[in-house]
Amino acid sequence: MVLLRNLDYSFMRKKMVEDLIRVGIIKSKEVERAFLKVPREEFVWPNIKHIAYEDTPLPLGNTGQTISAPHMVAIMLEELDLKKGLKVLEIGAGSGYSAALMAEIVQPNESNTKGGHVISIERVSELIDFARNNLERTGYSNRVSIVFGDGTLGYPERKEEMLYDRIVVTAAAPHIPKYLKIQLKENGIILIPVGNTFMQTLIKGFKRKGELEIHEVCGCMFVPLIGEDGFRP
Repeated sequence: MVLLRNLDYSFMRKKMVEDLIRVGIIKSKEVERAFLKVPREEFVWPNIKHIAYEDTPLPLGNTGQTISAPHMVAIMLEELDLKKGLKVLEIGAGSGYSAALMAEIVQPNESNTKGGHVISIERVSELIDFARNNLERTGYSNRVSIVFGDGTLGYPERKEEMLYDRIVVTAAAPHIPKYLKIQLKENGIILIPVGNTFMQTLIKGFKRKGELEIHEVCGCMFVPLIGEDGFRP
């Protein structure tokens, strides 16, 4: 029988990061530091904490949603090219893990940088509470805002929050939603899995003179993006 109280999560976290560095997935010091800092075991469903550092997607209870595999999260963070002070919009909060990692880069706790913030939209009410509690417990609630809504429409609730330096979508879309294109700043980056409900390609878009310059990153598998400008329920 595994004695969960005796698990050394810090050792497991360090081992995961070393493995991702060795295979060339974690490349930057910023992403490495964030992965070492954020406790993944605090963002998985409570009954599976002992496998928090396995490189595989894990179910978030009975919600039908998952926390992505660490390697995919790392790939996305590297492609986003995050910097201190950036404003990020995430579509699909899940457990709050990816948002915490991004917040650790755009506004490190020891930094005096102002303006770095992550806004994460979630449509599953059970996950909103779960993510908020996880972020509060781990000290990221002041750097991440979890909001309820249709992520395909973005989050233009206040004028000053209509444009984002980075937009990342953690669910599969049939195309890039038009409102996300509008809410991306000039010279900003959007990262989104595009395809059908079984297989997708991770797409990276740079906004140049109001248009998106598209690059394909890799194949991937995500749950569907449900919403007005995504897959229908």
